[in-house]
Amino acid sequence: MAIKKIGIVGCGVTGSAFTQVFSQCGYEVIVSEVNEDLLNKGLALINSRLTQSVSEDKLSRQDKESILSRIKGTTDLRDFYDCDLVVEAVTEKMDVKKWVFTELDKICPQHTIFATNTSVLSVLDMAMKTKRPEKVLGFHTNLLLGRIVEIIRTIVTNDEAIDICKTLVKSVGKTYVIAQDTPGFIISRLTAPFFCNAIRLLEAGITTRDDIDTAMKLAIGLPFGPLAMMDLAGLDTILLGCTAIYEELKDPQYAPPTLLKKMVVAGWLGVKTGKGFYEYNQ
Repeated sequence: MAIKKIGIVGCGVTGSAFTQVFSQCGYEVIVSEVNEDLLNKGLALINSRLTQSVSEDKLSRQDKESILSRIKGTTDLRDFYDCDLVVEAVTEKMDVKKWVFTELDKICPQHTIFATNTSVLSVLDMAMKTKRPEKVLGFHTNLLLGRIVEIIRTIVTNDEAIDICKTLVKSVGKTYVIAQDTPGFIISRLTAPFFCNAIRLLEAGITTRDDIDTAMKLAIGLPFGPLAMMDLAGLDTILLGCTAIYEELKDPQYAPPTLLKKMVVAGWLGVKTGKGFYEYNQ
């Protein structure tokens, strides 16, 4: 089966990135949000990034308009009725994700593949809320910034769904890796202790925010330091991810630091709220 139309559930930082990249690569995309305000905010984010690309001569105005013409926004999941693939990019809460897949299963044709962008949660638990668990997989990435996509295979995902998503990843110029449906998969399993230890260094007063990020950018060639990376991902998402892995494995290296928990309680979630480890203009 060839993918022609893609649905994205959620138009926040991650969902808008999926929407933009798929549209830039020629796919027809429909993206949803729970209300018009959030939808318009996400679509404006896409438009702003494309406008910046035009101003930097990375994209022509004609190409920008062509990309935007392939994107449709909606607040009604019933508009996903003719999608070949739907990627869920909502909050990292299992009950919300299960609800999304239960609803999509009623709406989408039987050939539609469902993917979740979860970084830590059980893909199989979501898959079993549908009547097509063999066509449900994980699709974990920041598609706009990242070069890699983790394709997560459950014990029931079939080869056809995996192969279709491999082809899709290659069509947008990315590289895929295959991971089993275990807590944190590959990337989050490795990065969660890295993030937690960066916070612990700051929390203990061993060094400063800027020195932590500078050290890791220059030492191992990261585009951002770990604290800036967490701000970009959302500190609430980082907290949920670390907590989920810790609760499953009971390994103390994944236990969320106190500072991270307090920042989330304070509403300092990073870029999306204007304040995290750094401050941002909204």
